[in-house]
Amino acid sequence: MTSLLSSPHATSRERAADPRSDLATRRPLVLVATFGGLVAAAGTLLVCLGAGVTGWFLTDGGAHGEPRDGLRTGALAWLMGHGSGVLVDGVAVTAVPLGVTVVCAWTLWRVGQRVGVSVSGHGPDVEEIADGQRDWTVPVAVVLLTAGYVVVAVLAATLAATPATDPSASRVVAWALLLCLLAGAPGIAVGSGRAAIWTSHLPASVRASGGIVRRLLLLWVTVSAVAFAVALLSDLSTAANVLSQLDADAGATLLILVVSLLLLPNALAFSGSYLLGPGFTVGTGTLVAPSVVVLGPLPSFPMLAALPHEGPTAAWTAWLIVLPPLVAFLAVVLHQRRAPLFRYEEGVVRGVSGGVVAGLLFGLVASLAGGAVGPGRMQDVAPYAFDTMLHAVTSFGIGGLLGGLAMTWWQRRSMPVEVELDLA
Repeated sequence: MTSLLSSPHATSRERAADPRSDLATRRPLVLVATFGGLVAAAGTLLVCLGAGVTGWFLTDGGAHGEPRDGLRTGALAWLMGHGSGVLVDGVAVTAVPLGVTVVCAWTLWRVGQRVGVSVSGHGPDVEEIADGQRDWTVPVAVVLLTAGYVVVAVLAATLAATPATDPSASRVVAWALLLCLLAGAPGIAVGSGRAAIWTSHLPASVRASGGIVRRLLLLWVTVSAVAFAVALLSDLSTAANVLSQLDADAGATLLILVVSLLLLPNALAFSGSYLLGPGFTVGTGTLVAPSVVVLGPLPSFPMLAALPHEGPTAAWTAWLIVLPPLVAFLAVVLHQRRAPLFRYEEGVVRGVSGGVVAGLLFGLVASLAGGAVGPGRMQDVAPYAFDTMLHAVTSFGIGGLLGGLAMTWWQRRSMPVEVELDLA
């Protein structure tokens, strides 16, 4: 219902007066939504297939194997981004390259928006929705988009699977459904204009808390990225040494860089878990946390150069625990600058709820960032997800509470006299 956003009170009669706009927003819902799901899945899959063939050629100039081997590798990478897991020489690799997942989610969001715009003219208009008329446009479009996406996912899992790799088709379907629900459905709702209508009925505190959650997560990802970059750059010589020991040529080096980029979201989740305190494991019996670092033999992968040195940690690392509440405090302050509050209870509710929800979401991401990456000890490489969630909820909640109180106090100092009288 994007066509209605420019004129919130537009009726079906007014829309009919502009045939060109009406045709652009009333395209066949079944065809558009289903095709959107097919395009969203096939588009990212084709990119992975192309990358797989390119990687096959770069590794040895195509001297070994055939192009279909590169195609299968690309398809397996796409499936792993949907949680399929694979077998490598009989060893289960269950870690999800979240870079692939993020790209697929972003594609679903963008395609969902386009689908929403194309079908926004279907169903009742704004006045009819306000009168209580049921609107099935978005639910039907979401179901059809999901069906198209799942069909491609099942075909990819069926065609790429071999007894030696054995990707899980059921997990692929489950992840595809989840991605369509979390990325595709909101895209359709926003593109069709229904999201604006639905959220207008939500309490202001709920909308404000959502804004705090978004800002807080963005700030925390930024802080985690800075911490990871500083750690990697401070020991860049180790990363270069590992790369040289691999005897990688230009093509293989490029592949390592691409794989590192795909694993960057995972690294940021590990970094955030470290800054929150619980830390993570890089193998059974290991621990990387601000309080202690216990490592064992590690695989030769340049990104692991960002790990701190084994043994007792520096005294200043204990102060890293202050960062999460500070980030939450800053997120609430920045958000409340644009939406002033004069009641302490409102500032507390928005700050605490935003911090708690952001902590829960980051804990969920941390739970998806790890998994088995090899045999033996490497079957346990993951953040301590539950502890990370508890620390995030507590730290972000406290920071949000203090930020809401402090900013409300500051804004009350300069509030108009008539508002002060109303509060009294």
